[in-house]
Amino acid sequence: MENPFGSLLTAMITPFDDNLMVDYNKVSEISQYLLHNASEGLVIAGTTGESPSLTTEEKIELFRTAVKAVGGKIKVIAGTGANSTRETIEMSRRAEGTGVDGIMLVTPYYNKPTQDGLYHHFKGVAEAISLPIMLYNVPSRTGVNLTAETCLRLAEIENIVAVKEASGDLAQVTNICAGAPAGFVVYSGDDVLTMPILSVGGVGVVSVASHLAGAQIKAMIDSFFAGEINKAAEAHQKLTPLFNILFVATNPIPLKEALRLKGIDSGKLRLPLTPLSPEKVELLTAILNKYGLLL
Repeated sequence: MENPFGSLLTAMITPFDDNLMVDYNKVSEISQYLLHNASEGLVIAGTTGESPSLTTEEKIELFRTAVKAVGGKIKVIAGTGANSTRETIEMSRRAEGTGVDGIMLVTPYYNKPTQDGLYHHFKGVAEAISLPIMLYNVPSRTGVNLTAETCLRLAEIENIVAVKEASGDLAQVTNICAGAPAGFVVYSGDDVLTMPILSVGGVGVVSVASHLAGAQIKAMIDSFFAGEINKAAEAHQKLTPLFNILFVATNPIPLKEALRLKGIDSGKLRLPLTPLSPEKVELLTAILNKYGLLL
């Protein structure tokens, strides 16, 4: 199956300094770290990158910095989605000029568009740019679900090539995989659902846990596609406690703490996100110790 971005993409964090400004030197370091730890693509300024607290100019500079850091060795996908179609088009056009390889567009949040509204929102952006587009469906955060029917309608548009599915609805994902035209692929938007989504026709994952276990996740995916299903299932089972602990609080709160414990300076969180509670740090530490990930 043709795959435009690779099978393991990392939804990258945004590191902030002590003054809560974006630390672009660390953006470069973390981009290169992920490049050398099995990521085939980086999604910049997505949920894990604390996109709601980033300014437009910060996002544009993040895209430029990541593109320069990886030097064309892996894909860079820019998170440019907003709940205003006009703003999304403007951001996507600006991102196109930074050298990114693709665009990720979240479903518009808060204003709760109809399915027809979603179709025309994404269609409008697709017509305004030439880059390949990954749709992003995450109803738990946006308040709206991109149905399989609407997703497949959008999949007929030439430069809409993928969807990151984080609805948690395996029946919906199955219907998308079953009806997808050639050139349109499905990624899991949840680490813990990677294997189930691969089993119904998905091609990979946009991962949070790959900051910590990229090689293991990539090996699991490769085993699946090599026909070593039992081996892939065992890897999934072993990784599941790690996948789950990273969502013991709102993403990316646990991830940034995990990286700190691992010895990678991921920076602080911008309000309204606050640090992990001591009790949950203890739980996280125990899991990281089990995987040999502590500093």
